Amino acid sequence: MKCSKCGREAVYHAKYEGKYYCHKHFNEMVESKVKQTVRKYHLIERGERIAVGVSGGKDSIVLLHLLAKLQRKFPFELVAITIDEGIEGYRPPSIEVAKRNAKLLGIEHRIYSFKEYFGFSLDETVEIMGSFERGERVGACSYCGVWRRWLLNYASQDVGADKLAVGHNLDDEAQVFLMNIMRGDIARLGRTGPYYEVIHEGLVPRIKPLREVPEKEIVLYALLNNIEVDLEECPYAVEAFRAEIRDWVNEMEEKHPGTKYQILRSYDKMYPLLAKTYAKRDLGRCKICGQPTNGEICKACQFKLKVQEKAKEKGLTFRVE
Repeated sequence: MKCSKCGREAVYHAKYEGKYYCHKHFNEMVESKVKQTVRKYHLIERGERIAVGVSGGKDSIVLLHLLAKLQRKFPFELVAITIDEGIEGYRPPSIEVAKRNAKLLGIEHRIYSFKEYFGFSLDETVEIMGSFERGERVGACSYCGVWRRWLLNYASQDVGADKLAVGHNLDDEAQVFLMNIMRGDIARLGRTGPYYEVIHEGLVPRIKPLREVPEKEIVLYALLNNIEVDLEECPYAVEAFRAEIRDWVNEMEEKHPGTKYQILRSYDKMYPLLAKTYAKRDLGRCKICGQPTNGEICKACQFKLKVQEKAKEKGLTFRVE
């Protein structure tokens, strides 16, 4: 097929809009989506320092490249942050991918590890807290999610960032919206939208420049532009519910092109009301680490204490930071 814009050989068919794109116009289309998202929600202001959460995977690496390209025409700073959870055989190769991309783009790169800040790698935590064979794998995701969020916020503060850019794409946004609806967690929807109604002191605002870009377009952008990414899946990623939602949304998208965008548009229409209702929370400070929390001790510190206690019960030695 031929490109709908110039008649050259097409490399991509965007079924949701009925258009074909050649390599050049595909790049322009993806980059335009990111620029429009940044502009529409004022995600990046002139002169700001933006931390980018870079795992080495397709989303975060492509995000880093797109922001570096945007940076050429719009003055702001970039710093890449990688969280090393401590997953043998999986995280070390992706960290190297993150390093090489940051070096290629001339962007400062900082690495923060679970081991350094919590005293345990994720592998050690799983070994201490339970066995996969007993069906406790979901525990790994719970610990990882809480500690990653804590450490990303800490790291963003540590590098002096005004905002933290994360690689959530259109598919992620549609899936999370439906998951929260089905779980009845409407309050969370008021805190995870395209912009912040309320910014709490001690929390670095997160921005999602890729929220209008489908996952398949991110993969193709990396391939067409020879961007090195790590496509390996985390060995702990076994969240069945999310996988079911993802498969259903993909099926609906195939039958009804544009479904993912319609889900996103529905959320965006609801968000202003949800944000005004649920965004404001009275947060205190964790008495252990000082980070924002709605209790005396934040979840990250609770988890750390829990693992320390279990390690002592088992007679295991560990290093406390």
